[in-house]
Amino acid sequence: MKSDNIKKGIQRAPHRSLLRACGVEDKDFEKPFIGIANSFTDIVPGHIHLRDLVEFVKEGIIAAGGVPFEFDTMAICDGISMNHEGMKYSLPSREIIAATVESMAKGHAFDGLVLIPSCDKVVPGMIMGASRINIPSIVVTGGPMAAGNYKGKNADLITVFEAVGEYSAGKIEESEVYEIEKCACPGAGSCSGLFTANTMASITETLGLSLPLCATTHANTEENNKIAYESGVKIIELVEKDIKPSDILTQEAFNNAIAVDMALGGSSNTALHIPALASEVKGVDVDLELFDKISREVPHIALISPAGEDSMMDLHLAGGIPAVLKTLGDKINTAPLTVTGLTIAENIENVENKNTDVIHTLDNPVHKDGGIAILKGNLAPNGSVVKKGAVAENLMHLKGPAKVFNSEEEVTQAIFNHEIQERDIIVIRYEGPKGGPGMREMLNATSALAGMGIKDVGLITDGRFSGGTRGPCIGHVSPEAMADGPIAIVQNGDIIEIDINNRSINVDLTDEEISNRLSKVEKPESEVDGWLSIYQKIVQSADSGAILR
Repeated sequence: MKSDNIKKGIQRAPHRSLLRACGVEDKDFEKPFIGIANSFTDIVPGHIHLRDLVEFVKEGIIAAGGVPFEFDTMAICDGISMNHEGMKYSLPSREIIAATVESMAKGHAFDGLVLIPSCDKVVPGMIMGASRINIPSIVVTGGPMAAGNYKGKNADLITVFEAVGEYSAGKIEESEVYEIEKCACPGAGSCSGLFTANTMASITETLGLSLPLCATTHANTEENNKIAYESGVKIIELVEKDIKPSDILTQEAFNNAIAVDMALGGSSNTALHIPALASEVKGVDVDLELFDKISREVPHIALISPAGEDSMMDLHLAGGIPAVLKTLGDKINTAPLTVTGLTIAENIENVENKNTDVIHTLDNPVHKDGGIAILKGNLAPNGSVVKKGAVAENLMHLKGPAKVFNSEEEVTQAIFNHEIQERDIIVIRYEGPKGGPGMREMLNATSALAGMGIKDVGLITDGRFSGGTRGPCIGHVSPEAMADGPIAIVQNGDIIEIDINNRSINVDLTDEEISNRLSKVEKPESEVDGWLSIYQKIVQSADSGAILR
């Protein structure tokens, strides 16, 4: 066992002495040491219950003959950090989380890992760290939050953001915003729609890193506790059989993950996180071209909020991710191994789709192609991303004058000052991985527009959008403005054409004019210090997953 490096032989007497101070007894030195990466925190709803959930994991590990050692990672709530400088730290936190898992596991010679994430960056961050050290690992995602209820309809965080826009437009009173605010997020768990957190949980289960139904099993339920206990038991089996992430995270597994992403119409942030995960695994190649290829082959078969009215509970009751995999049939490869010790084919052999109104059949899809589209053109030579499944059909093609802003604050002020008109194409730049730095989400802007009823408007940014965004919002424009991408040269009034069905995004300028303007671009100065100054220097482009190299 790897843990023999800290517990075997006379030279490890000092190590054992320290371990004894932690409660380790003689009999424990013959058992596998299992690290538990817990992302509990008091300020993130998706994580407030993880202190209780981890106890079930520990019980499972002990029952199966292992010794659990819990440690913590950070977790940032995107909703709370939204629309101020805090959002600059959200995406970079993924790298800190990955480094924490890597450092703790290497530093203490764990034999295996149980990862307990919930929200957006924590899920990919933990998996990236585990993939680097490549020891047996299993993921227990914390589970979705139950949907809120307002006037008989599902409500969630996006409902609140859009209510602010409605208030600004004079459609509702402040008292109604207050009532929505109080009921939209009823308790623990990741926000109830198919936003980034729940999308990444679904991706994790599809990859084979968590037990079946883990992604959709809701927080603070007996079922959730049972999965946590069973995962604690299972990690000992994975250690005994030496089943590592590299055995599970194959090219076929990643292809399946993208396929399920397309089928569900998941968050556009997966176009950052899935390539970042793949970058940690040898022999795997994931880029935006692969997203585009699979998007053209796999239909969109579920309308989960924000794209539709169904919630994560509806998806769970229909059979969850196993039912999605079963429904996709030959659109996925069922040979990959999973943490159950079985293949996908074996896991879903007796699974059925319990509600075809929630998980549509292949011959009756929501859309014939996937829920995410990759757009390219002279504005985004290396690609850009849109959550196609959450765009109304009449907004798939837009052409209009650009209104250009060099920060999220600028555009948010313009929206609430009623300066945006129908048919405008909003351009928000210098918000990319380097430019922000940190690639902030623009949920405040998109939700305000939706709430105010300004629908016939396009948004383009080298930043990104929340998993809760809907509408013609094109993010991850690459190269970004700070890296001399063409988005840097757009001026107010330039005509921009967005054609989602044909996967194109262009400004009506010649190559010569674009080149001429690029030579004269003056980038805004921004004072960056602390951790972000390091991040800004080494972060890569969004089309590569905004990884650090």
